[in-house]
Amino acid sequence: MSKIVDEIMAANADYVAEFGDKGDLPMPPGRHFAILTCMDARLDPAKYAGLAEGDAHVIRNAGGRASDDAIRSLVISYKLLGTREWFVIHHTDCGMETFDDETMADLLSRSLETATVDEQGWHDSDAGGGTTEGRYVKWLTIPDNPKSVVQDVERIRASPMVPPDIPIYGYIYDCKTGELVEVPEATAAGRAR
Repeated sequence: MSKIVDEIMAANADYVAEFGDKGDLPMPPGRHFAILTCMDARLDPAKYAGLAEGDAHVIRNAGGRASDDAIRSLVISYKLLGTREWFVIHHTDCGMETFDDETMADLLSRSLETATVDEQGWHDSDAGGGTTEGRYVKWLTIPDNPKSVVQDVERIRASPMVPPDIPIYGYIYDCKTGELVEVPEATAAGRAR
């Protein structure tokens, strides 16, 4: 096993020892809301939103974007599990702001090795063994962070599967301070009707 697997299993053993009555938590989130946010390791939604196990659904993907799958998860969250408010939370210094679809497609076409980045941009090892499949993916990059929060809230609001009475709020998490900063245009676009 790897060192990481060993560390995770040791941490899990400690968690199990302190698990207590968490096995009795109901499936629906107790505070009836969901957060769509980025997978960035610097973000801890439980801490920045004051969550405990069982409080809320947290849906994460690269950029916290309103992809088809994110909307699928939000719809399940309300339709089957009763959430009544949603938050779209992007963040400062997001990796999704550092490239575009063409860059990702080009990097993947050269190799499947991990790319590097410096002040001149993204670089690939050109080790071969790449693929052209990256040209067929919409990577949902972020050229303008506040604007993409608005776009994501608007996309969720426009879905015919989303009832008009669910408010959708838009925020940007500041990685330097931990503050959630509202994007008023997004929250306005997501207001309940």
